[in-house]
Amino acid sequence: MPAAHPLDAPPSRDPGTGARRASDGRTTGIADVAGARLAYEVAGDGPPVVLVHAGIADGRMWDGQVEALAGDFMVVRYDARGFGRSPLPAAPFSRHGDLAALLGHLGIGRAHLVGCSMGGTTVLDAALAYPGLAASLTLVGARPSGTPASAALRESWIAADDLAEAGDIAGAIERELRMWVDGPGQPAGRVDPTVRELVRRMEVDAFAWWDVEAEEIPLEPPAAGRLGEVTVPTLVAVGDLDWPDMVEAADAMATGIPGARHAALRGTAHLPNLEQPAAFDALVGGFLRSLPPL
Repeated sequence: MPAAHPLDAPPSRDPGTGARRASDGRTTGIADVAGARLAYEVAGDGPPVVLVHAGIADGRMWDGQVEALAGDFMVVRYDARGFGRSPLPAAPFSRHGDLAALLGHLGIGRAHLVGCSMGGTTVLDAALAYPGLAASLTLVGARPSGTPASAALRESWIAADDLAEAGDIAGAIERELRMWVDGPGQPAGRVDPTVRELVRRMEVDAFAWWDVEAEEIPLEPPAAGRLGEVTVPTLVAVGDLDWPDMVEAADAMATGIPGARHAALRGTAHLPNLEQPAAFDALVGGFLRSLPPL
């Protein structure tokens, strides 16, 4: 049976403002922000680094990165609404607005923002919507908002949705594991089974909210046409086994964001931090530690 996870802890008695500090110094809580209740964790001391998860995961995907970074940084991670322990209210929202509201709740005015996939889109949108919020950006396997998906990617999304609509949630999850964890065209046994099982468990929790109608308000204008507005140090990373959409988006962001660094993580698909944590931590940790103090 897996060990208890910090983000699985019972909510604080006062979920809007309260938090609990564990014996290891980590603080967990549930914040009432922007009409949502977001589960979060804070670990370590130093300049704030915020980790924003992928759309096939939740805050648990960052376990290894919390360990790797908390010695030098105050590391914040959270479950976006509709993922992990954060419910999805049936109300309009924006993911970048939720991020900014959570940081305001925590009293953080400026932070290094790290996002994978959906999380990368979120932190890029937040940097554009709230100038001064981002001290740096790390964009992993992400596409800027406003980037059209390829026909192949759209077809795969639709196939997973069709399975869910038919009541085959397990089949929909397996389809997404094949898409994102194994990677397009890769064998099902390519990835460590413990990684695959972790993502499956996170997907089970996310699919509990798949049929809730909650309008997501996009950034306007979207980030795809505004990359030149990004003025903070930026690292763009992508797994070379990820979807071509993600590889092409990484190229576009590295070209369009002034001074951006570009790295390809060899032999990994959409979640390189889980597939090759040592290489990922060296890359991202090295980037963050190279930056000027906040």
